[in-house]
Amino acid sequence: MQNPLHHSNESASNQARDVVSSHEPRSLRTYTPTQAVLVRSEGVYHWTPEGRRLYDFTSGVLVANLGHNPVAWMERFTDYMGWSLPRPRAPASFFSALPMTAYNAITSVETEAIRRLIDLLQSRPGGRRLEQVFWAASGSEAIQKALWGALARDPSRPMIIATRFGFHGKKGLAGAVTGCETDHDRDPRVRFISFPMTECADVSMRERSFDDRLYRQELESLKREFGHRLGVLITEPYLGGGGSYHPPKAYLQLLQKFCRENDIVFVLDEVQSNFGRTGAMFAYETYGLEPDIVVLGKGLGNGVPVAAAVGRTDIFATLDYGEGSDTWSANPLCCAAVLATLDEFASRDVLGPCHRSSTVVEEGLIRLKQLPFVGKVRGEKGGMVWGLEMQDHAGRSAADWANATVLACYRGLEPGGDGIHFLGPLAKKVIRIAPPLVISETEAHEAMQLMYRMLMPLADT
Repeated sequence: MQNPLHHSNESASNQARDVVSSHEPRSLRTYTPTQAVLVRSEGVYHWTPEGRRLYDFTSGVLVANLGHNPVAWMERFTDYMGWSLPRPRAPASFFSALPMTAYNAITSVETEAIRRLIDLLQSRPGGRRLEQVFWAASGSEAIQKALWGALARDPSRPMIIATRFGFHGKKGLAGAVTGCETDHDRDPRVRFISFPMTECADVSMRERSFDDRLYRQELESLKREFGHRLGVLITEPYLGGGGSYHPPKAYLQLLQKFCRENDIVFVLDEVQSNFGRTGAMFAYETYGLEPDIVVLGKGLGNGVPVAAAVGRTDIFATLDYGEGSDTWSANPLCCAAVLATLDEFASRDVLGPCHRSSTVVEEGLIRLKQLPFVGKVRGEKGGMVWGLEMQDHAGRSAADWANATVLACYRGLEPGGDGIHFLGPLAKKVIRIAPPLVISETEAHEAMQLMYRMLMPLADT
């Protein structure tokens, strides 16, 4: 049994940590030096059992784009499910509403979610190829289904190109296209290509020219080696788990051009980026792309687990009955959540205020570079996700400084005071900054001021 994390003045939280440490495997979670315990959440805030308020700068890993427990979203969600509970005169064991599971059957919320989601995707620049919805219960399952369809299109073309250090999931083919060549459980069908990192290491490099020769050479080398056997290419629009690297548009457009010229299926994994994270509704708009398949998740359900691969009809038609089915896909609970999310974006301007708050957060992050252990800031202009990269300083490694930063932000300036909730570092030394899109300019300003004040004392240690 691992030793549980404990923090002073947190008896209730420490008891919860003890239970989890004793009865859950540590592999269920990623490492964090804080292990926050939460009892309630509202908007951009969490509260601990001890009553401390934390700014949520994770959004549950880019999930709660609309904030935690938004009233209008919840009302819509429960209405779609039919959860207006009656008050019967006599005690009742059941009530009439949509079923929570409808395996292999069709419900009204499913058909409406399909229609509305496709309409939205196709209405955005670059979405015209997105014709059918392949539902899934998680992002990695949706990636798996996207790749199943792409590979079934032509069994003589089994080779998959993936961008190195991307994250697409941990299960099956999703795990096989994650990471790099030296990771365990490699699939012989997968070949990795380089993703720009030095060219987009900091926001100050956004407007620099991009030399794509190295990347074109890698693609042409694979073409010479495998020829017609290359069947599918998959990439994230920006490297998320790999350290939040946001590439020049020309790089992703190069990948798409290569796919078009060689009849290769182009899959864009937007599980992390969909619904506003890169400043546009979808990242294929941000980067000027037209994917054959786009994979959605996380923010699609704003907290309810749901994902989907949406793509060309002719690709998905290559799979027969049952080859993409599972217990939970397209269940009414998930489809109601998708409709509530679509309603929120349709009924009000989410992205306009988000762009203004984005400016405040980014200015605050750039200010943190005044601290000697903060090295780089990466993100999309107008978006709501950044990577804050630490650097070696005063005999301590960048990884050490990253963990110290997460811990200092959690503890706050004083006992019982506000803090900021982060997850453990990406790529050992990068802290992901991803508050809900609905964070106000005032909240963003207060959070960034607090973060600077919490980290200043570390520079003197």
